[in-house]
Amino acid sequence: MTMDTPRQNLGISAYSWLKHDIIRGVFRPGEKLLMSRLKERYGLGIGPLREALSQLVAERLVVAISQRGYRVAPMSLAELNDLYDARAHLEGLLLKLAIERGDDGWEADILAKAHTLSKVMEVNSPDELLDVWDARHKAFHTAIVSGCRSPHLLQVRDSLFDQVERYRHLWLRETVFSEEALERKRQEHAALVEVILERQAARAAEMMREHLMTPVPIITEVMTRRGLA
Repeated sequence: MTMDTPRQNLGISAYSWLKHDIIRGVFRPGEKLLMSRLKERYGLGIGPLREALSQLVAERLVVAISQRGYRVAPMSLAELNDLYDARAHLEGLLLKLAIERGDDGWEADILAKAHTLSKVMEVNSPDELLDVWDARHKAFHTAIVSGCRSPHLLQVRDSLFDQVERYRHLWLRETVFSEEALERKRQEHAALVEVILERQAARAAEMMREHLMTPVPIITEVMTRRGLA
């Protein structure tokens, strides 16, 4: 058991680093992932890298090419729209269930996460700002849906989130560095929290779906501008 642990840790590290770089666009959609370059970049052997690539194939971020290695999965406007539509509808359903099943602790957690997200943070770099805001934004939305108390539905949500991450990152870079865009998000979040705490399930679900679809036009413009569409 203990002998396997270092190897497992290497596999996890390779997966985390490679996934991060694909999401951040270090490796572009359709780019061939050369094992020699990956070994040099991450300082890891073929074994952990193959494990990481296999996991990313399962998450649809990487495509296996028969006998010819791996490529970063392509991006498309069709996939963008399908992923966001599916995610918005699922999040609306989870929110309805959370409002039905959530207790006082659930409400308190939402308020705490909303407060943390709205606070202005002192950060050292633009990338740190992006990371801090994104982590707090995810925590806020996760707190909302956690009240559904369905591990299986939340697992489906996690899978959709993994697939949408590359598209979300394009939106994040356009949003986090714009005070005007962040202020719009703060207002949307405050309105959402108010309706959720009033337990208006139908209205809250509708607002959540609208909220989650707002990045699509922005991402579409960015993809078109960068020749990714």
